[in-house]
Amino acid sequence: MSQPPAIQIENLTKDFVISNSAIGSIKTLILWWRKRSVQRLHVLRGISFDVAKGECVAIVGRNGAGKSTLLSLLARVYKPTSGKIQVNGRIAPLLELGAGFHPDLTGVENVYFNGVVLGLTRKQVQERLPQIAEFSELGEHLYAPVRTYSSGMLARLGFAVAVHVDAEVLLVDEVLAVGDFEFTQKCLKRISQFKKDGGTILLVSHQTDTIREFADRCIWIQHGEIKQIGKPDEVIPAYTAKSEADLGSDR
Repeated sequence: MSQPPAIQIENLTKDFVISNSAIGSIKTLILWWRKRSVQRLHVLRGISFDVAKGECVAIVGRNGAGKSTLLSLLARVYKPTSGKIQVNGRIAPLLELGAGFHPDLTGVENVYFNGVVLGLTRKQVQERLPQIAEFSELGEHLYAPVRTYSSGMLARLGFAVAVHVDAEVLLVDEVLAVGDFEFTQKCLKRISQFKKDGGTILLVSHQTDTIREFADRCIWIQHGEIKQIGKPDEVIPAYTAKSEADLGSDR
C-alpha cells in the first residue's frame, strides 16, 4: 500500500480584502462602515497538486504570483478562502525574514518560543540549544534582542531552529538569498542531507541553479494559477522565456 503524500493541495483559493478608504477617526470609521469601498484581491485561484514524501518541489513565478502566500497557507499563517490543505508530518517553515520572531526577545528566547511552537517540549529545546547555537554561528548575539539583527543574522537563526526540530516537511521561501556565501553553502548542505534522510521540501526560489540541484519537480505559478508542472529542466526554460518576453514588452 502506497504512502499518502506529504502535502495535498486541492482547489486552494486565497483572497485578500483591501479597503480603499483610510480610517483616521471615529467619525471616519462610521462613515467608512456606511459607505465602505472594498476590493477583493484574488491571490490563489483554485490550485491543486501533491508533494510525495521525500520529494523536493520548487515553486517559481514572478513577484505577486502567489508563491509566498502558498507557503504561508501551508505554515498556517493564513487561512484559505476555500479548498483543502493536508500536511502529513511536522512542518518547519522558513518564510520571510523575522517571521515568527518577537523583536524584543533575545535570540535564545526566540529559539525557545519557536521550538515550542514547532512541536518541541521546553526540555527538548534546552537539550538542542547548544547545537542550534553552534549551527547559527551567532555567538554572543544570541543574547541580544532580535530587533538588532541584520537580515543575514535573522536567516541564520531561523534556519538553525528549523533544522533542529525533527521536521518532516521543510518550507523554504528565499531565505537563503541573504547572508554570506559560506553560511549559504552550509545551509544547502544541510538541506541536501535533510532530503537524503527522507525529508520533504517545498522551495520558493529565483535561483535556478539551486532549483536544478535540489528539486525533483517544479511548479510554475502565474497570476495565482498553475501554469506548468514538470521537471526543472522543462519548466525553468519555459518560465525564463516567458519572463524575458514580458520584460521586453514592458520596455
